[in-house]
Amino acid sequence: MNTLTEVKTGQTVKVVKLHGEGAVKRRIMDMGITKGVEVNIRKVAPLGDPIEVNVRGYELSIRKADAAMIEVENT
Repeated sequence: MNTLTEVKTGQTVKVVKLHGEGAVKRRIMDMGITKGVEVNIRKVAPLGDPIEVNVRGYELSIRKADAAMIEVENT
């Protein structure tokens, strides 16, 4: 299992599954990160938190803890 935290800057991956429950999972889905969507890693802060990504044509910053709940595969 690879998560979004393990992806290198500049790589594009596809979301396979969202882990987590309740409000946290709902918040991730509300940001547009759903199963099957492609995510490009734009930048990672020096300590790895937050992570800036491109999703569905817009830029988004997510916490490392939230990114760890997003299972991805290479495209």
